[in-house]
Amino acid sequence: MTEPISWTGRMIAADDEFNGAPVLYRCVELEGGHGPVAEAALTATALGVVTPLIDGRPATDELLTPGWTSYEWRLRYREWDVTALLGDRFELALALGNGWRRGKLSWLGARNVYGDQLAGFAQLRIRFADGHEQLVVTDETWQAHAGDVLANDLYDGEHIDARLRDSEAATAAVHAVAFDVTQLEPFEAPPVRPLLEVKPERIWTSPSGRTLVDFGQNLVGWVRCVVRGPRGETITIRHAEVLEHDELGTRPLRTAEATDRFTLSGGDDVFEPTLTFHGFRYAEVDGWPGGAEAIGEGALTAVVIGSDIPASGSFASSDPLLNRLHANVVWGMRGNFLSVPTDCPQRDERLGWTGDIAVFAPTAAFLGDVSGFLGDWLRDLDLEQQNADGVVPFVVPDVLKHVVSGSEFPPQDSTAIWGDAAAWVPWALWRAYGDRTALARQYPAMARHARRVGTLLAPDGAWDSGFQFGDWLDPDAPPDRPADAKADTAVVATACAYRTARMLADAAAVLDLADDAAEFEALAARIRSGFRVRYVSAAGGRVHSDAPTVYVLAIVFGLLDESEQMAAGTRLAELVAASGFHISTGFAGTPFITDALSETGQLETAYRLLLQRECPSWLYPVTMGATTIWERWDSMLPDGAINPGEMTSFNHYALGAVADWLHRVVAGIAPLEPGYRVIRFAPRPGGGIEWAAASHRSPFGLVAVRWELRDGTLSVEASVPAGAAGVLDLPGRASVSLAPGEHRFEVPFGAGA
Repeated sequence: MTEPISWTGRMIAADDEFNGAPVLYRCVELEGGHGPVAEAALTATALGVVTPLIDGRPATDELLTPGWTSYEWRLRYREWDVTALLGDRFELALALGNGWRRGKLSWLGARNVYGDQLAGFAQLRIRFADGHEQLVVTDETWQAHAGDVLANDLYDGEHIDARLRDSEAATAAVHAVAFDVTQLEPFEAPPVRPLLEVKPERIWTSPSGRTLVDFGQNLVGWVRCVVRGPRGETITIRHAEVLEHDELGTRPLRTAEATDRFTLSGGDDVFEPTLTFHGFRYAEVDGWPGGAEAIGEGALTAVVIGSDIPASGSFASSDPLLNRLHANVVWGMRGNFLSVPTDCPQRDERLGWTGDIAVFAPTAAFLGDVSGFLGDWLRDLDLEQQNADGVVPFVVPDVLKHVVSGSEFPPQDSTAIWGDAAAWVPWALWRAYGDRTALARQYPAMARHARRVGTLLAPDGAWDSGFQFGDWLDPDAPPDRPADAKADTAVVATACAYRTARMLADAAAVLDLADDAAEFEALAARIRSGFRVRYVSAAGGRVHSDAPTVYVLAIVFGLLDESEQMAAGTRLAELVAASGFHISTGFAGTPFITDALSETGQLETAYRLLLQRECPSWLYPVTMGATTIWERWDSMLPDGAINPGEMTSFNHYALGAVADWLHRVVAGIAPLEPGYRVIRFAPRPGGGIEWAAASHRSPFGLVAVRWELRDGTLSVEASVPAGAAGVLDLPGRASVSLAPGEHRFEVPFGAGA
């Protein structure tokens, strides 16, 4: 049903919340005399999370609806076609849970952040063959009953008691809850749902006698449990990403219990804790009937969940470790793109940190169609910013404003990289998809951020005041002081401010906003001048603080003159060599360092850095068995001990932003014009890699490239979709225009070519 929805239902809550998981219900009888049902659409949302049920069965496989948005201003709803599920008489129900609204949020353990009452809202519109419509809505005539859930929390887990399934459920009345229906919005993002299932690779007994299960992959979701045992006994499943000293490594979870409990009915039970999720590879199982030896095939299955983002990109090469690194990036994105782009999916945090997605957005837009997912999240960024005097918060939705005092965390104000997500993310989406309407929708937030930053600059254009994360998680910083980086924070901030101002000038030009384009051109020029006067030495192009990150940003963001660019690249290569070709950059520098090297003639240095296997490096975690991207280069130490810092995650996608360079430079696919209307095929072989390939499903269709080096000959195959054009750019050769279709080239490559 496509016509606009007229809201007539009420938001209702149970008089008894039944352990935080009430089921709201009413019996429905189809109105007679109108022929068969032609169409039935169910619309639902909740203050909390909701699973719609028809005759006790889920009406959809979607999970944790309506997800997490800035609830102060908007609440999403979903609509499902339920025509095939309706009988002449049926029970319509809404099973509620705490979700983000009322469960624990942040490392401070805050609860009831957005309210202390769970409520559901639904409208079922039934259209019959003769055109008659029957409307069923939530109102005070509904009732509530207890379900089988005794506790539910996103961080701590879920307790399901199967005995309640075959007993008479306690019931309660319901009451209406004040709610402004103008806050209701349809989903733009794809829903959360089960994505795939993973079987255990190993089940064994630990040195302490615990039953451990290895699913072989760090993932996000839960364990489905199929079991039969004595009535009233409880199975406990704890989750963690790693083992430490051959036992479950739970310390990185901090206060998150990440534990599910299943109480048996005495018959055949199936448990799925759909009101929570965990980040884990390993599970510890306690209380299994008959012990570990009785856990049969199919008894335990890891169900992977996440926002259902269509995959659009691939990468492969002749280097198995590089391929595993790329797979880790994909898994990290899958696990953290769950309703919002979170920093991590396992500990007592799981927040939409803006800095992480600011640097990762180009990678995300290659790997999946994230236009809806990130477009929807940007709606919340815009709303939070509008209601905070133009400040882009550290996290979106901004839970921190509700739970953190100034003594516990720096006051939120405009910051480089984190605040720059307002500009960098929509610009990455524009480059990937070429959607002018989407860019125009986000432009006010982009401009609002850039203008606020402009007010924070010194008279000469440098950004040298206020709190900055800077080159966060510099590997040389102490574990307990992640902001203590080698790169001067003012250099980092000023460079990022310039990049943002440049993006705004370009975005304004795209949108035909001539006055704004001139304004931001002038702002960019002012910042660049300030950067150069303050931080670039007149002799040799040295950049203040002489750390790798400051050269990286100066090169990639265009803050140096042509004569200085190569000198900066040479200095950067010297610093990389001095570090033993190990990573020595943090959040600010790492996403761009390979680009800075390859753009200044230091391609082999970039490859040596990329392919380094010792810590800190991208491949060190791979050699340690990582199946996702780590938060710290040494989240696990070489001896198998977990990093002693309080902030240690084994699933953080941000440092996987290097995959963007794998796609554009190693394989050689990049949009030369937004939306891949014109495609640049520019592979840059190196590092001993014999072949590489990548593909991307662009708005015009599939783009693909594959190259191979054999006996001094470089063979390149390129595929250009209909409606697009390509340009082949090979080292030392004139560019070649490519029409739609399949192309193959062979050229001499290597010494003397």
